[in-house]
Amino acid sequence: MKPQRIVTNPDPYEPFRLAQGYRVGDLLFISGQAAYDESGGIVAPGNFEAQAERAFANLERALRAGGSSLRNVVKVTIFLTDMAHFPRIVELRGRYFSPPYPADTIVEVRSLYHRDAMIEIEAIAVPDTVTERAA
Repeated sequence: MKPQRIVTNPDPYEPFRLAQGYRVGDLLFISGQAAYDESGGIVAPGNFEAQAERAFANLERALRAGGSSLRNVVKVTIFLTDMAHFPRIVELRGRYFSPPYPADTIVEVRSLYHRDAMIEIEAIAVPDTVTERAA
């Protein structure tokens, strides 16, 4: 089974020698998605709400590039620079994911790859074809 690289266009991770993710068989492994724009810059420094929305949108974009979606996420890891945002993350999980909710780890970190980044989300998902076969 040969890993297939997941590529978005534009790919703001390319300069950092990172892949957006890989599809290996019936699993997608998506790199941490932060609140970056098309040019790779962090949006809305200091605004957690705007950054969280963008991070989830970027996660959805990477999943779609790999043939999946947020509804197929089985494991998510969310990195926060301030655990005070935990209650908001719980609300956002209810909006972006649906039952049965994915397994989850939420951790507070001192900093992320960019000093203005407040959130980063990585995920493991199955492709749409797997959920269609199971239906």
